[in-house]
Amino acid sequence: MNPRNSGPKSDQAPVSRRHRVADDAGDRLLRYESVDEASIRVMVQTFYGCIREHPRLGEIFSRRLEGRWDEHLLKMESFWQSVLLKNGAYKGKPVPAHMKQKELVSSDYGEWLTVFRPVVRELFVPDLADEIIMVAERIAQSLWLATFGFAAATPPPELSVTTSEWGGSSR
Repeated sequence: MNPRNSGPKSDQAPVSRRHRVADDAGDRLLRYESVDEASIRVMVQTFYGCIREHPRLGEIFSRRLEGRWDEHLLKMESFWQSVLLKNGAYKGKPVPAHMKQKELVSSDYGEWLTVFRPVVRELFVPDLADEIIMVAERIAQSLWLATFGFAAATPPPELSVTTSEWGGSSR
């Protein structure tokens, strides 16, 4: 994904602009129209705030990360920077980390996406949200295949949603 730089062209880190998007339903949210470290930080913090409230995933994350939430959030910011900005900030190995999670069940990756998608749609302009969600769906599919897959396995349909199913922008 090529980040859309809306900030000044200089040595300084890009500045996220928020863009007023209004639709027929009266949507008056200010949304990011670019991806940079600041917007990724907000996405990660918001998403994991929601995950902590999820009845199943919240318990899993709480057990695994007790006393280490700050460390995990920084790691996830680095991960998403590497994925979305292609800056190499993340040096970890997500597949082995997820394969160690013996309490995960197949549907957990779909649940993760049901929390992630609305967070991203709320924070980013629609076309950019679509791009980020498609990347997240590919990541969820890869992790599902590594964790639960077998030869010729197909990830469950809830790990990818066509934009027409949720009213997002069309491609």
